[in-house]
Amino acid sequence: MKAIILSAGQGKRLLPHTATRPKCLMPLSGRSVLEWQLESLASAGVTEVVVVTGFGADQVDAVLATRDFPGLSVRTLYNPFYSVADNLGSCWIARKEMVGAFAILNGDTLFDGDVAQHVLLHPTSFPITVTVNRKPTYDSDDMKVATEGDKLVAIGKTLDADVTDGESIGFLRFTEEGGRIFVAEVEKAMATTEGLRRWYLSAIDQIAKAQNCVGIRSIQGLDWCELDFPADYDAMQNMVRGWLQRDELGSASASKAAG
Repeated sequence: MKAIILSAGQGKRLLPHTATRPKCLMPLSGRSVLEWQLESLASAGVTEVVVVTGFGADQVDAVLATRDFPGLSVRTLYNPFYSVADNLGSCWIARKEMVGAFAILNGDTLFDGDVAQHVLLHPTSFPITVTVNRKPTYDSDDMKVATEGDKLVAIGKTLDADVTDGESIGFLRFTEEGGRIFVAEVEKAMATTEGLRRWYLSAIDQIAKAQNCVGIRSIQGLDWCELDFPADYDAMQNMVRGWLQRDELGSASASKAAG
């Protein structure tokens, strides 16, 4: 399966951390956010990744040139209008890559291999699947969702609290049919005067309302984090440290059992 990572933005809400470095290259225990993402995707059987770059594209290329991810082919695709467009524009740039089964991942969303496997390795009855988390309350910056059973009804940051029952984590799965539906909606949206200012999930919202073909996959209880603000960076660092400690304990237990 192919994955497309949308990493064109600078991440201005993280300034001064992102003054000269793209958000996807923020360091986490010796690896960048992007490198952690690639490892998680590879653990779920992804074999090809296209990273859509923009701000600091040369830095991303340089990092990828120094790393080898066994079984994973990684390349970049430059979005030349990243500074004047939202992420719908990055999807438009990458639309020719959206063939067959594929996934789309926000460049600031991090999760461990359990989440990737839960989303990508289990059958789905919907052409498009949005990964969601559940929690007691949602704030104004959450990409909120309204659902009916395992079907998505609506998605957006301004959904009313009385219909909100989850949030998108920025990780979507598409079948071949779902990809065709999504690309058609992206092209339609980008042909409008407001296209450059739209999020790609607004296209998913339109599809869900018009075609009844978008499902959800809940990862409630599994580790994930979104990187928007300095406090998120602290939380993401703590999450990664927890993964490393877990792995160290697992290795120690395995060595003890073998001995």
